[in-house]
Amino acid sequence: MPRDPYEVLGVPRDADDAQIKKAFRRLARELHPDVNSSETAEEDFKEAAEAYEVLSDPERRATYDRYGWDGLRSGGYAPQDFSGFGSLSDIFDAFFGGGAFGGGAPGGPAQGGDVAVSVDIDLEQAATGAQVDVSYDAIARCEHCHGNGAEPGTPIETCSRCGGAGRLQAVTRTPFGQVVRTVECDVCGGDGRVAATPCGVCRGRGRQVRRRTLTVDIPAGIADGQRIRLAGRGHEGERGGPAGDLYVQVRVREHERFVRDGDDLVTILDLPAPLAALGTRVRVPLLDGGEEEVEIPEGTQPGATIVLRGRGMPPLRRGRPGDLRIVVNVVVPRRLDRRQRELMQELADSLSDENMTSDESVFTKLRRTLFAS
Repeated sequence: MPRDPYEVLGVPRDADDAQIKKAFRRLARELHPDVNSSETAEEDFKEAAEAYEVLSDPERRATYDRYGWDGLRSGGYAPQDFSGFGSLSDIFDAFFGGGAFGGGAPGGPAQGGDVAVSVDIDLEQAATGAQVDVSYDAIARCEHCHGNGAEPGTPIETCSRCGGAGRLQAVTRTPFGQVVRTVECDVCGGDGRVAATPCGVCRGRGRQVRRRTLTVDIPAGIADGQRIRLAGRGHEGERGGPAGDLYVQVRVREHERFVRDGDDLVTILDLPAPLAALGTRVRVPLLDGGEEEVEIPEGTQPGATIVLRGRGMPPLRRGRPGDLRIVVNVVVPRRLDRRQRELMQELADSLSDENMTSDESVFTKLRRTLFAS
């Protein structure tokens, strides 16, 4: 008895169509013969394809949910014979693009699949822009056979299975009768021709996995999680189809001093309580390594914000640079010696209600306190 299709695809029983398709596409890529040389890869793929065939059809799925495999078979369902009629090739298109997951008719040009990689950069690099090297695996034309799948000097012949048409008809039994569909020939992959002597490097596929390294320009102002698209740098297409794209996801490391908020930068300035009361001038570090002197007004309260216009992050596109927001953290002195305690006590005794009044309302104080926390 076959395994539970939900277990095979690794999805919950309430999974929607998008989750099922995504799970199957992931398995199809993992089990592709160009990247998986395991002896059980083909059998594992057949199992995954059968599970997808059931769960992607609403009526079959409902029958299975109520009656299991016995209910499907009593209703006339039989899984595809994935050893023939190109079904393996159809689903393997999920790795390259085309087929059920991309453009391209059977036997015609098919666009290659996209590739996604990620890079880590510092906040300083995000502010100034940078060049980073990325390495990834991609399907490329075999250099030994120049992509035709044949050993150099050997002929390429008309496929005897499909007669050069590149397509075959597959018959599937369903509860409503037989369904005939046209699929790619499993021998020639839709090309209509086969190599008399397959290439020994790529095993006749005309393509192979190769490691690529590219230098990517990271624009100034890019934010964490944003992606850069490099057209035509993904998997090579089939039968003259265009290559897929490379998507580089940028991850910006946390900074020890600055936090990004949109195009603004936020930092904390620790200020002793006496200086907050008296007012002072201090030098504040900037992201580029420099410093700028700012004035702290007399009587500055905890959580007060000082804004340096245009000293934040540059805009990724049009617009003005962000600001640097300096949040004042008033530090109450601790571990006082005897003389300091005497001075503090003398100050406390000299304070009156006039020194403690504030122009802020209770709600304003509450909002500021919550924001500062």
